[in-house]
Amino acid sequence: MNFNLHELSDPVQRMLNAIEPGSYVRPHRHLDPDKTELFVILKGRGVVLTFDDNGNINDLVQMKAGGEKLGVEIPPGIWHSIISLEKGTLFLEIKDGPYVAATDKDFASWAPEAGTEEEKAYLNDLIAKVTEK
Repeated sequence: MNFNLHELSDPVQRMLNAIEPGSYVRPHRHLDPDKTELFVILKGRGVVLTFDDNGNINDLVQMKAGGEKLGVEIPPGIWHSIISLEKGTLFLEIKDGPYVAATDKDFASWAPEAGTEEEKAYLNDLIAKVTEK
């Protein structure tokens, strides 16, 4: 669930993202146009993952409110997702705008669509990989 702090036409999007454990954010990238994206953790604990073009995890950044690592910036065109590891997790997200629904996200073909049977297994696999590191 997000709460927009901006108008959709603004050149910079600013929003609060409340993400609960078990929520699936399908890996995606921003290409049309290229957009830089910043995540800052405000409450709880979560992880931002980046992937290569084949769906392999390139990097993961674990963040905890009040912890050592509080934010991460995703360069344009990089596959990424975000996972909540604690109830009540809240992120501030800032990315280039304006928001255009038709071109905002390029979803990864190697990641299951939201709402499918495959989604839960894929998310559980990601969580297992994140928690073993």
